[in-house]
Amino acid sequence: MSYPHEGSEPDFTPSAEFSVGDGPRQIGLCFIGDSLVAGLGDPKALGWVSRVIARTTVGESELASYNLGVRGESSTDVLGRWRTETAPRWTQSNEKRLVVSFGTNDIDQGMTTARSRLNLANILDEAATTGIATYVVGPPPTSDPDLNSRLEVLVDAQADVCSRRRVTYVDCYRPLLGHEQWQADLSAGDGLHPGQAGYGLIAWLVLHAGWQEWLAL
Repeated sequence: MSYPHEGSEPDFTPSAEFSVGDGPRQIGLCFIGDSLVAGLGDPKALGWVSRVIARTTVGESELASYNLGVRGESSTDVLGRWRTETAPRWTQSNEKRLVVSFGTNDIDQGMTTARSRLNLANILDEAATTGIATYVVGPPPTSDPDLNSRLEVLVDAQADVCSRRRVTYVDCYRPLLGHEQWQADLSAGDGLHPGQAGYGLIAWLVLHAGWQEWLAL
């Protein structure tokens, strides 16, 4: 499903409901997004994704996770590739789950807020039509005040898109804005990507935003 015009974002009712079935659970968990998903700048090469997985209690379920983060990608890029890249990762899964995270590159590339929220809406709605459970992690603040002011608008737009669809949205912007450790990590790097402490903070936010409940573990 796609909406051709900015601003034409109708209410959506999924045609397929996600459910956890009986019997052994084979969970295919894909993380898709930009360089923050890929963990760029972390000397431990873990980022927030691997830290979250390391702290996820799976019990008797089988969990296969895949990091599909690509540096420099916008929401338009992710919209164009998520189906193709997740499909082979889900061939052995009876439960499909998708974590989406992007935003900073939308602003860097001059994308309008309307287009950015529409891209997110398309991903969530397309996933819902095929019974894929979704979870969204918003972009964190940078060391650039001007960029942050525009990020705040985008974060609110993303949160609204998710609220309308009853999809969990993790706000990483406001909890980390002005956070001493986060700012120190950004200052030690490129101002956009944290080090291991900063990625640990994002992981903490995700883990405390209904993560285990979303996975039904």
